[in-house]
Amino acid sequence: MKTKLQNLFFAALTLAASSQKLGVNLIRVAILVIFVWIGGLKFWNYEAEGIVPFVANSPFMSFFYNKPAPEYKEYKLKEGEFNEAKHRWHAENNTYGFSRGLGILIMTIGILTFLGIFSPGIGLAGAALALIMTVGTLSFLVTTPEVWVPDLGSGEHGFPLLTGAGRLVIKDTAILAGAVVVLADSAKRVLNRLKK
Repeated sequence: MKTKLQNLFFAALTLAASSQKLGVNLIRVAILVIFVWIGGLKFWNYEAEGIVPFVANSPFMSFFYNKPAPEYKEYKLKEGEFNEAKHRWHAENNTYGFSRGLGILIMTIGILTFLGIFSPGIGLAGAALALIMTVGTLSFLVTTPEVWVPDLGSGEHGFPLLTGAGRLVIKDTAILAGAVVVLADSAKRVLNRLKK
């Protein structure tokens, strides 16, 4: 009985050990799905309006907007809400134009990363861009006040208490790890081709 269990355990370990290539490619597929879906949502007004606090407070992106950072708080909309005056403010701010451009970039990065299954060079470029973009997203934890629970009297506020926006951002640590894995895999495959 013990030998059968040991053999079964050994077989399971062998199978798991041989699934690394599948796992790396599944990361590529996951990045494709996430980036194409999220990038596509950037064409919807509610998503464009939702990223305003992140972009407006970022020293690397705020120049894409026409209005100063604190002003956006007066023009926040709930997801699915429409208000003509607030919508006009977002149009003047370049909220929608920037979001659509960002959406195209995000979808492109997802597709390039996925294509690493077939072309290590293209995959290398996609993974490098995914890594850079994800580090940029994680920088919002430092630059965006809305990622931390505000002091509204409960005594529960500030670091490490993440708001919904903060919880959304922190998940990018998993995408960052995945981007590093596919970057390493693509780089290894490119090096192997160059050595031949």
